[in-house]
Amino acid sequence: MDPEAFLDLANQVIKLKMYPYFDVAHSLLCALAVREDLGSGAQAFSRKHPLACWLSTMLVIFAGGMVANGLLGEPILAPLKNTPQLLIGTVTWYIVFYTPFDVGYKVAKFLPVKIAASAMKEIYRAKKVYDGVSHAGKLYPNAYIIMIIIGTIKGNGAGFTKLVERLVRGAWTPTAMETMQPTFYTKASLVASVIFVLDKKTDLISAPHALVYFGIVIFFVYFKLSSILLGIHDPFVPFENLFCALFLGAHISHRRTLHYVIN
Repeated sequence: MDPEAFLDLANQVIKLKMYPYFDVAHSLLCALAVREDLGSGAQAFSRKHPLACWLSTMLVIFAGGMVANGLLGEPILAPLKNTPQLLIGTVTWYIVFYTPFDVGYKVAKFLPVKIAASAMKEIYRAKKVYDGVSHAGKLYPNAYIIMIIIGTIKGNGAGFTKLVERLVRGAWTPTAMETMQPTFYTKASLVASVIFVLDKKTDLISAPHALVYFGIVIFFVYFKLSSILLGIHDPFVPFENLFCALFLGAHISHRRTLHYVIN
């Protein structure tokens, strides 16, 4: 591809509006994640405890913003003021759990639909990571660690609220802590946050910002589709094993990592 055309494509990607289509994809996968986490008793639970099911789903959808706001001293419930996104989340929740003959869930699980929604979700994730780094940078201009933390949480907030989200549904799983068993998407969001911080705050990255952003999008989308189609869940594990063997005297390849469908 011609370099100018590639740069133009990168500029188009960075200008993409998330509402409504990317919000729909995000909310759909969040509702699907909750249903998959409920297992075979999902339908029975949703009909017996609709409020808990809805609250759980909303917590997953708005997790990144709520956790980030809490850490930055801002209103935790502020993300819920986005009424259009709240309505989208509620509609997708209803479609996944309550449509006749379970057609909504079956359509969401249909591979072409899932691939399209997942690709859109990863574009959405890249935007959230960037927004998190930018927002933290405005509040704490020289606090690189805070920017990285907020960017990571915005990128995979549902991983950090998994314990609370399950508790809302009456399930207590204290070992389901993202800090104990970080998923690939937390690690990827961490790497993306570091790159965005280096791009914004240092001269170490000389490439145009649009290309850096586009590279992060390609990184997210590629590994998400690899996970769905090829079963590649965590390409960071070999590097983690090497690091742990060299510096921590252990390896982690034997561990089992809990994965959300949302990821």
